Amino acid sequence: MRSNVVCVSVASAALFLCSAAAQASTVEIGKIDPGLALSCPSSPVTKKCYALSHVTGYQAKVGTKRGLMSVPSDGRIVAFTVALGKPGPKQAAFFTDGDAKIGAPALGEPEIQLTILDPKRKLRSRVVAQSQPFLLRRYFGQTITIALGRSLQVKKGQIVAITTKTWAPVFAIDLPTDTSWRASREKGSCSDFSQQVAQTEPAQLAQYYCLYRGVRLGYSATLVTAPVPNAGTTPAPTKKPATGSTGTTGPTKKP
Repeated sequence: MRSNVVCVSVASAALFLCSAAAQASTVEIGKIDPGLALSCPSSPVTKKCYALSHVTGYQAKVGTKRGLMSVPSDGRIVAFTVALGKPGPKQAAFFTDGDAKIGAPALGEPEIQLTILDPKRKLRSRVVAQSQPFLLRRYFGQTITIALGRSLQVKKGQIVAITTKTWAPVFAIDLPTDTSWRASREKGSCSDFSQQVAQTEPAQLAQYYCLYRGVRLGYSATLVTAPVPNAGTTPAPTKKPATGSTGTTGPTKKP
């Protein structure tokens, strides 16, 4: 699968990276394994093409690792990476235009956006930040990195998710059952994939009851951590002024 960088209004993200480089670190939240076998155009086992649709979701577990998409430190998300399957023309038309013969709804053009969730209580999360949606069709079959025109502020413990109001071919399926992801669907609706449950409104709260095993979502996000004032340095001693006041060292300015 090819890798590519999609620069979408990258100026502000690049400016933030440059200003923070001396005092902050860059962390990749999540991981896309090289050679990740996505379900489109054909799953190795089921021989079918599956796509994420009408939903917000995040990777809950891979093997023994949990919390893969939890933000490890305060900072800003400046980009995210997505591994895309390559649906054939008929498969893409099925998702986009639907199929009246079998009652499959038309989903529209494939798109994706990054969503930051604040887990308020068990299996419920609220939207605290979100990128604009990005169209995907021209990048099918590639792993792309999308630089955000406006970086997203995040806090430690929040969750990085992806959202599609239409559909996105980002599934790797037929994996061991210790790999799973959660979706913004309520109890009793885990099999209703036609229901529009994508979180697209600020402060929107949703239940994440539905857990799907044996599936991997192909995405990750790039975090630039917030700089720590005076991190790694020892300030030189300051002589006490004649007035008797004590000199102080000002905090490092956050970008």
